[in-house]
Amino acid sequence: MLAGLDLAAGLTRAAWLAGLTVGVGVAVLLGLGLARAGRGVGPADVVTLARSNLVGGVAALVVARADPAVLVPVAVVALALDWVDGRVARRSGTASDLGGRFDMEVDALLVLLLSWHVSATAGAWVLLIGLARYLKLAASWAWPWLGATARARHWARVVAAVQGVVLVVAGSGLLPPTPTAVVLLLALALLAESFATEIRWLWRHRDAVPPRPRRLAGTAVALLAVSAALVAPHVWERAGAWSWQLPLEAVAYVAVVLLVPQRLTRARQVVTAGAGVLLAVLALLKALDLGFRAVLNRPFDPLVDWAYVDELVALVHDSTSELLAPVLLAALATAVVALLVGLPLAVQRLTRVLDARRPAARRGLAAAVSLWLVTVLTAAAGGSAPAVVGAGTASYAWHQVARVPGELRARAAFERMTHDDPVADIPADRLLAGLRGKDVLVVFVESYGRVALTDPALAPGVDAVLEDGTARLAEAGFAGRSAWLTSPTFGALSWLAHASLQTGLWVDSQARYDALVDSPRMSLTRLFGRAGWRTVASVPANTEDWPQGAFYGFDHLYDSRNVGYRGPRFGYPTMPDQFTLEAFWRHELAARERRPVMAEIDLISSHAPWSRTPRMVDPALVGDGSVFDGMPEQLPSEPEIWTSPQRVRAAYGEAVEYSLTALLDFVARHGDDDLVVVALGDHQPATVVSGADAGHDVPVTVLSRDPAVLERIEAWGWQDGLRPADDAPVWRMDAFRDQFLAAYDGGAEDTGHADVNR
Repeated sequence: MLAGLDLAAGLTRAAWLAGLTVGVGVAVLLGLGLARAGRGVGPADVVTLARSNLVGGVAALVVARADPAVLVPVAVVALALDWVDGRVARRSGTASDLGGRFDMEVDALLVLLLSWHVSATAGAWVLLIGLARYLKLAASWAWPWLGATARARHWARVVAAVQGVVLVVAGSGLLPPTPTAVVLLLALALLAESFATEIRWLWRHRDAVPPRPRRLAGTAVALLAVSAALVAPHVWERAGAWSWQLPLEAVAYVAVVLLVPQRLTRARQVVTAGAGVLLAVLALLKALDLGFRAVLNRPFDPLVDWAYVDELVALVHDSTSELLAPVLLAALATAVVALLVGLPLAVQRLTRVLDARRPAARRGLAAAVSLWLVTVLTAAAGGSAPAVVGAGTASYAWHQVARVPGELRARAAFERMTHDDPVADIPADRLLAGLRGKDVLVVFVESYGRVALTDPALAPGVDAVLEDGTARLAEAGFAGRSAWLTSPTFGALSWLAHASLQTGLWVDSQARYDALVDSPRMSLTRLFGRAGWRTVASVPANTEDWPQGAFYGFDHLYDSRNVGYRGPRFGYPTMPDQFTLEAFWRHELAARERRPVMAEIDLISSHAPWSRTPRMVDPALVGDGSVFDGMPEQLPSEPEIWTSPQRVRAAYGEAVEYSLTALLDFVARHGDDDLVVVALGDHQPATVVSGADAGHDVPVTVLSRDPAVLERIEAWGWQDGLRPADDAPVWRMDAFRDQFLAAYDGGAEDTGHADVNR
């Protein structure tokens, strides 16, 4: 069957492995089941076995991302045979528990595979349909009554059949996205109702299920999980201080369990459930803290950072293959669910153990409290006894709660500032009069941070590009002034930096960004537009509509869909920076009769993971980008780069060098007396490159061939050239807008261009 599917759809090695794994797994498990039951394969089992082979084919096709025209017929036949094996079992009188379980597991695997396939287009939430059966199975390890056999219900069989049919229809692509989502949501709702009914019935009959014997291994795993959650740090540097201390929170919980009488069943259940849920939430927050510190060099903010879930999903899809992205997202979702469900179950299990061994628990509690008191008294007397009991998790929880009032006040103050804009009423004839007739390009170079110019392993290559660019631009008559800007973000979330520069507000979180884009605050783009410029954005990373773009007031927006690119994708970047700049020139600057242009251009070839960095090509050959065909396959891939931090850092340096080379080459070839470029980084790269204490500074340079343009910013004290020295002026990024407006205000000396039209 796999050979035939290979001829029809072209299976990859991973697809072959997936199909063979299903086939071998079914053979082994069915063989064990038959041996335990002491019988052979019955006629209904033959039909189910054929279905399982088709499910193996579905697994191969899903992994290979095969065309629905091949996948759907195989899945339809597998679903149809589900009706056949039941009739065969009843007609032949060979129905059995093993046959029913075999049929059910094949159904569950088919639904899981189809939900995985559909999740690639409809969203990761569709995996809940496929995972429902397995989540219930996992829960039965803690609550054995969930694993009992429920009464047979015809409606349950109908709901199960509906899931397969709906997933096949959704995976076929016959319906538009919105109806597909509606149908999937209805199917999930039916499944949830069916599971709820079954669980309710099992709960009412739980007393008939014999309790499982206690196993030492399960208790050991529960103890290890709870201990790890309590001593886990939220900052890696503090791991050593916590790891060997007895958690005070555990001592306090044991004391509460022993003090609350066993007859107060409801109160004990509340205490146990509350402690388990609280521990799970704190463990998740710690894990998020570690992740945010590693990438963004700041802790996770529980009030606002949940908004980044969609960005994480988009980044995974853009940075990995269509095959790997759903797997990674499913693994991440499974880990989160396991954490939030597993820790409360572990606390519950350990509580039962404490109740069963209350005398031993009392003695252990007394010993722990006594040892703690001895160390406290010794320290109070001036001794040096080490602290054997620590309260790191309790302290962490208190910090999370205590910071909420201040953050709420800061949010309210920020929202007031979005409506109180000091430049909103500047007359149009005064706005930016010092730049009349100039094309002004604000160019963000992705991840171009201070580390690129100060790290001994990175600076030589980047410096060489800047020195060569300085000499070439000088020949073309350009001069520059450079300094540092402190970005509100680190490692990612570039749009926060863009918003801060454009609006003169410190936008350091998604909550602030969301409040900003719904406010009347004036962006730099809107101010240029009011003064008569044509305003444009070039955002090649965008692959779909950008609703927030309306806030900035662009007259036109270029993205990956309408810029005319016909070349290959380079990992996360949709196109090389060289093409982005050349296309912008053709679309906006090449015409002789036009208004001056103000544009924000985002260069993304230096975006993480810094793999598949393009090479410069002859500008005359750039065309529609087809000249880059075949280039990505010749360049180091992400798996090759991310095997060591040294390779990652080297790849980052090469990516920044490429982006800067493309920009400087563009300015040198196309620049004239009426071109002004503000080039800057958006944020530092992730800590794997920058380190944990690198700061948030990024380089910024103003380039022009008109001396009058640079004379207006002499008072800023910025340094000559393209490379700011370590001691160059440092501004916060939100200071730039108002300083820029003041420098080129109509009250200053004009540049000689009386009319905004060129």
